[in-house]
Amino acid sequence: MYVLVVNAGSSSLKYQLFDMTTESVMAKGLVEKIGLEQSDLTHKVGDQKVEIHAVMPNHSKAIELVIGCLT
Repeated sequence: MYVLVVNAGSSSLKYQLFDMTTESVMAKGLVEKIGLEQSDLTHKVGDQKVEIHAVMPNHSKAIELVIGCLT
């Protein structure tokens, strides 16, 4: 079973995806500056790190981008 944990602040969103069968973190990331002209997403899977700069006017758009990275 996979569990996605999300911590949403006023202009940020942190997340971690856990594989509960092995109790390990599969992916994690941070979205910053939600609602500003340009937002930043940092997505990490193991040693790989991806940074995305995009317009995210609200948390709905931010979570859409996060789910896109996870899938």
